[in-house]
Amino acid sequence: MASRTREQSIPLRTLCIGVVAVWIIMAAFPFLWTAWGSFKVEPDFMSRINWINALTGPRTIEQTGSAFSNSAYHGAWVDQGFWQAALNTAIVTVSVVVLSLTIATLGGYALARSGFKYAYWLLIIALVFRAMPHITLVSGYLLPFFELNIWGYLPTSIIVLVAINQPFTLWMLHAFFLTIPKDLDESAMVDGCTRFQAFRLAVMPVMWPGIVTTGLFSFLLAYNDFTVTTLLLSQDNQTMVPKIASFLGSTQTEGNVMFAVASVVMAIIPLFILILIFQRQIVSGLTAGAVKG
Repeated sequence: MASRTREQSIPLRTLCIGVVAVWIIMAAFPFLWTAWGSFKVEPDFMSRINWINALTGPRTIEQTGSAFSNSAYHGAWVDQGFWQAALNTAIVTVSVVVLSLTIATLGGYALARSGFKYAYWLLIIALVFRAMPHITLVSGYLLPFFELNIWGYLPTSIIVLVAINQPFTLWMLHAFFLTIPKDLDESAMVDGCTRFQAFRLAVMPVMWPGIVTTGLFSFLLAYNDFTVTTLLLSQDNQTMVPKIASFLGSTQTEGNVMFAVASVVMAIIPLFILILIFQRQIVSGLTAGAVKG
């Protein structure tokens, strides 16, 4: 009977493996193609005569003497100043994550432990603001930023991104705090801890998977943002996504497309590294926040 069940499951298992393999290939192909093409010159990668040129690189060999060239990376990183955009992105994302998590951790804990009805309505109001298009929030900040003569600088985008991100982080961490029994806080306070000490010493160590998960989503919001950073930052203070868009917006200049291709690869690599490092915390955080225990 067991062998018969095993035989029946083989086709299903083979089908599942095939579907997963096809999905991985389809998901990975765009990035692999872009990464490969970033080491070619534009006439090969954007060839309209034969797409095989993007693989063999005849014009790349003709111009550089090799099938692979780092001219796109050098041009984007050094000549076009993409390193400055990468530095600006690091400053913005780290600031947004730290501020968002600090505010949401304290607020989410307070709302989760509050027995008043206003906690529910505060979360509903936060959800309404989260559902609003980003452009409507940005427009409200433009006038005071212009009046204060601070438009175009990194702190302006950080302020707006934290405001946009705060409702989401508040909701997410509030859900995580609800999974932690109140007995944990009360036991710590019985042992002599203050409310804040109980929060810091008893609750926070249990909350790390949720904080890592929420921090990653906050990072992705700031890292991938286009609307806020485009409207609020000057040309000299651009982050990576608007900088890449500026390359693509000037396709009439030869080489700019390859600058964009190389920049895309450099922008994606940190995301892969981040996911690989925190994959266990992300999975445990998502499963912990999904069920109220």
